[in-house]
Amino acid sequence: MSLTKPHFQKDIVIYDGRCKFCTAQIDRLKKWDGRDRLNYVSLHDPQVQEICPDLSHEALMQQMYVIATNGQRYGGAAALRYLSRKLPRMWPLMLPLHIPFSLPLWQWLYNRVAERRYRMGRIDESCESEACSLHFGKKLGPKK
Repeated sequence: MSLTKPHFQKDIVIYDGRCKFCTAQIDRLKKWDGRDRLNYVSLHDPQVQEICPDLSHEALMQQMYVIATNGQRYGGAAALRYLSRKLPRMWPLMLPLHIPFSLPLWQWLYNRVAERRYRMGRIDESCESEACSLHFGKKLGPKK
C-alpha cells in the first residue's frame, strides 16, 4: 500500500493488532466494508510511523484511530462516529453517536472498554505476550 501524506486513497484504521478483541472487531469491520473503503493497519506495523509519525506508541495503545483520506484524524469514540457515517452496517449507531454534546460520554464508555480489551479478548487463560504484561501488570501463565 503506497501512502502519501496527508492524502491517502482510502481511510486508514489503526488498531491494536495484538489484541484479540480488537482484531475481532476489525474482522467485523472488514466484512461490513463491502466497497473496500478502508485500509487496516496494526499499530505495531512499522508503517504506522510513516502514516502518523507524531502519534506515540502509547497514544496509539490508548485508542483506535482513523486517518481520513484528507489527513483528518479521529480517535476512540470520534473514530466510531466517523465510521458510522462511512459503513452502511453501522448506520444504526449513527443517530446515538451524533446526539449533540454526547461525544464525551461516548469517549468515556470507549475508554472503559479499551482499558479492559485484553481481558475481554483472551480466549484461554494463558497469555504470554507483551500486551498482557502491559494490561495485566505481569505475564499470566496457565491457571493452576
